[in-house]
Amino acid sequence: MSLREQAEKDLKGIMEDETTGFGWPVTIVNPLGVNLSLIALSGDISQTIDPDTGQLVSGRLAYCSIRMSSLFAGGMGIPEGISDSDRLPWLVTFNDINGVSHTFKVYKSSPDRALGIVDLVLEGWK
Repeated sequence: MSLREQAEKDLKGIMEDETTGFGWPVTIVNPLGVNLSLIALSGDISQTIDPDTGQLVSGRLAYCSIRMSSLFAGGMGIPEGISDSDRLPWLVTFNDINGVSHTFKVYKSSPDRALGIVDLVLEGWK
């Protein structure tokens, strides 16, 4: 087994362990309305960096990182940002630490096909 293959296998314990690790339940919904519940890394923070000044500013930065093999095993493809407002976007829903559910639209998708992770930048969705 190559080092890359071993690293992808190790991701299961790192990314999808919700008991003793950082894994957190998320639900992905594709534009056709098909949903998949899985464990991933997610976050929703209220500070970001202003690209013009380099200073911290108040804002919302939500993200989710998912093992591609878990998406494929669940019958999903790789989520992508859809800028066409006439089409339904990919959606990601997860609870915050207080149990409040938040739903986000996938704004940007960055798949790492070498390691098997897709990082999603999310924005609020109503």
